[in-house]
Amino acid sequence: MKYSACILPLLCCLFNYAQTPDLELQLFSSGLDKPVNIKNTRSFDTNLYVVEQDGRIRIIDASGTLVTQPFLDITDRVGNIGSIGDERGLLGLTFHPDYETNGYFYVNYIDDSGNTVVSRFTRNASNPLVANTTAELEIISYVQPFSNHNGGDLAFGSDGYLYIASGDGGAGGDPGNRAQDLTTFLGKMLRLDVDNPSGGNNYGIPADNPFVENSTALDEIWAYGLRNPSKFSFDRANGDIWIADVGQVQIEEIDNAGATESGLNYGWRCYEGNSEYDTSENCPDESELTFPVAQYSHSSGRCSITGGYIYRGSDYPNFQGLYFFADYCSGDVGYIEYDDIDEEWDMTLEQFTGNWTAFGEDTNGEIYVASISSSSGEVFRLIDANVLGVEEQDLNSIVLFPNPSKEELHIDFSKYNASISSISIFDLQGKRIKSIQRNSEIIQIINVTDISKGMYIVKIENNTGNHLTRKLAIN
Repeated sequence: MKYSACILPLLCCLFNYAQTPDLELQLFSSGLDKPVNIKNTRSFDTNLYVVEQDGRIRIIDASGTLVTQPFLDITDRVGNIGSIGDERGLLGLTFHPDYETNGYFYVNYIDDSGNTVVSRFTRNASNPLVANTTAELEIISYVQPFSNHNGGDLAFGSDGYLYIASGDGGAGGDPGNRAQDLTTFLGKMLRLDVDNPSGGNNYGIPADNPFVENSTALDEIWAYGLRNPSKFSFDRANGDIWIADVGQVQIEEIDNAGATESGLNYGWRCYEGNSEYDTSENCPDESELTFPVAQYSHSSGRCSITGGYIYRGSDYPNFQGLYFFADYCSGDVGYIEYDDIDEEWDMTLEQFTGNWTAFGEDTNGEIYVASISSSSGEVFRLIDANVLGVEEQDLNSIVLFPNPSKEELHIDFSKYNASISSISIFDLQGKRIKSIQRNSEIIQIINVTDISKGMYIVKIENNTGNHLTRKLAIN
């Protein structure tokens, strides 16, 4: 049956009221070469890690400065790519949930033979801004019959398992009907347990994967019926998965499922979005399919969706609960928001200039988007012009880390020179549970061992009454 998404109640914004956002893009960093993925390390640092398609991972620090030395350079094992628009190369990156301790991160790339490889690397023990390239551990690999529709994104879910997006293998119209074929990894979402290898593999199969009892299906499959899910993400509030599936000739779609919903069939190649595409072979009844929560057509120059994130940051209250995405060809950046009255997702598209290739979150849940061009790659921050004035933008330079915190919260004031009148920590019901006096240290350290585990709001206010709010997790 058709799937209607629902979301948790939005976190209450303690200090603002909701209004229609005025979406703008603020240049954050430039000088990249074909950026195609953006990830963060959760609590290890405040950097953004940007994948360059030729085989490098670059670091952008919290101030927007691009670090000269790559974090990882595996151009020697990533297959050569052609001009911009080629779908091969280094495509995906994600950090292990326990990266702070084990230093593990995972990449997805197309090798010299044109096939998908998902591997684990480890950061350098003496220099955390550089990875060890000599200790690659291949997790899984599989053959790609054509050069396009490789998928390539990967991420850890709230369950601690590694999810991998795989396209249908390419050409046009899925000529092998691979997306509906449960004996191939192509056109699927895969789900692996990389912490408990078994069966001679460098991964295990989660016991609740949907096809483990099906002798005619691969155990690794979590969902199927996808064309080219090149970008997907998890909602950090509830673990829901959001998949942007690139369309064939008419429709771009946004799919959504709850954190525990498994075995879903998203319909390709039988359907493109909500419309029939090719129902001549191996198509289940419509009632067995999961249809998109939103879609748009190839009008006004649109051609290829770039999936993003549900906003769960603190800087822009009007963004809360919106799912952001973009179109590669038209330059549109858009969002969908849930209409409780009509029980559907409403879409807004706004025109910008850029070939948008990837969205990313920083450790605080603020959202960024990358653009690719023949001369340079750039990363922009999504902002709400209704919220930030000059002083608020200055306050936004204040960085909190680590987040989650265990014993100490560090507040970095190195980019902010004005006076601070108060620092407060509130619970989600709006009760102030801790007040802190600003001291003279550039990075002020706050003991949080007296605060119970859970989610909180940090409010930092200056002498003119403007303030910055950040969500804080205490572990």
